[in-house]
Amino acid sequence: MILDRRALVAGTGALGLGACVPLDTSTSGRLAAKLRLIEAGLGGALGVMVLDPAQNASLGHRQDERFAMASSFKTTLAALVLWLDQQGRLAIDETVRWSEADLLSYAPFARERLATGASLRDLARAAQTASDNTAANLLLARVGGPEAVTAFWRALGDGTSRLERIEPQLNFVPDGTLADTTTPAAMARTIHRLVADGPLDPARRAILRQWMRETTTGLQKVRAGVPDAWEAGDKTGNSGDWPGMGHTRADIGYVVAPTGDIASFAVYHRSWQGSAVAADGVDAAFAEIGRMLTAWLRALYTITPA
Repeated sequence: MILDRRALVAGTGALGLGACVPLDTSTSGRLAAKLRLIEAGLGGALGVMVLDPAQNASLGHRQDERFAMASSFKTTLAALVLWLDQQGRLAIDETVRWSEADLLSYAPFARERLATGASLRDLARAAQTASDNTAANLLLARVGGPEAVTAFWRALGDGTSRLERIEPQLNFVPDGTLADTTTPAAMARTIHRLVADGPLDPARRAILRQWMRETTTGLQKVRAGVPDAWEAGDKTGNSGDWPGMGHTRADIGYVVAPTGDIASFAVYHRSWQGSAVAADGVDAAFAEIGRMLTAWLRALYTITPA
């Protein structure tokens, strides 16, 4: 296994954000009430955390409840590959090859590159930007398995998120399951750590943020509510339909305000078992949360709308 947890903890340090406080009573109260209305309109459970540690400010709803991560874990996986390259523990331009037996049903990049293979860099980019499942599994095998991703979270100060399986099994998360879950609060903190002030050096952090900006699966979700002129990147997740559980959709990412300040977000929706919620309805709700995030940042930094 390539990743030793003790070495990684020593190499990254812990986040230590402390407790975040609401922006102010009027703004946070109004937005929190709106989140409750969005959840009621959708049905199911809506989990939200928006975080700006620089201002010790946060906005949340069901932020400490567990949700399935689905493919949203791939941002951390891509960051782990970059960090291991930074540490000299793997070479990001190393070529990996695979067989047709490795191809999962959703693997557009891996299928296209079956004959030639690809570098770890390209696999990490494909896992993040295209959510390629085979690329993710190949990377997991290279870095030390799901437990290596969990160890990375622990080193980042995230004691909540946990990955125990590979694609596609990790998407099967019946209610009450701990495996392959996180909370909005934990993941928002982790994302901020990865894109703003964590262990990645500036060059590799810029690569991760570029990959998150290039990701197109979230353009109709939270990022749809963020002004085009603001830098934003994300990673979505979709559990699909499995027996004995609700359908979970996720969108995690970051937004840079015109002031240069960075806020992270983690948004999850889980339908009740046996009660489907249309994807476009969830997208519209997530986009509305993006508009709320924008309003929250404008109030936080007294930014006048253009």
